[in-house]
Amino acid sequence: MSRVIALLRAINVGGTGKVAIADLRKLVADLGFADVASYIASGNLIFSGDGRATEALEALFEAKAEKQLGLKSDWILRTPKAWRAMIEASPYPDFAKDNPSRYLVTVFKTRPDPARLDEVRAMATLGEEMTLVGQALYICFPEGAGKSKLAGAAIEKRLGARGTARNWNTVLKLAEMAGA
Repeated sequence: MSRVIALLRAINVGGTGKVAIADLRKLVADLGFADVASYIASGNLIFSGDGRATEALEALFEAKAEKQLGLKSDWILRTPKAWRAMIEASPYPDFAKDNPSRYLVTVFKTRPDPARLDEVRAMATLGEEMTLVGQALYICFPEGAGKSKLAGAAIEKRLGARGTARNWNTVLKLAEMAGA
C-alpha cells in the first residue's frame, strides 16, 4: 500500500483548533489505516493508504474528526509522488537549501486562482518572493515569516483557496517519512 501525507489546516496544541496529535493518529488508525505516524505536533500525518483517492479520504477524515473530536479542519492529502513533484517544482532551490526555515510552501486543497497572485505580491513588504505552481505557493521570507504581512488567511482570501503552510525542513522530513 502506498503511503499518504496528510496536512491539517489551522490546528495547534493550544488555543483555537486545539487537538492532541495522538488523538489524530488514533482517529486514522481506528479507521483501519496502518503505519500511522506524525511529525511535530502541528498537523502532519503519514499513513498507509487503502487505494482510495486522496479527495475521498479528505472527506472521510474531515467528517470523522468533526464527529469524534469536535475538530472542524481541512485535511489536505498528497501521495508521495505528488509530494515529490511539489519538491522538484520548487522555483527557489538555492534559497530553500540556504534558508529552509524561511522558505514556506502553502499546500492548497483546491487550485488557487493564479490571476490573483499579484494581489498577494502587493502585500509583500520585506523582500518576499513567491511563485505559484499548481496547488502550491512557494514563498521566500528573507526576514522570516513572523515579521511578514503575508498571513495565511490573507493569502487564502486573495487566491480563493484554502491551504496550510509548511517550512522546507518539514516538507523534506515528510518526504523522507513517506518514502517520496
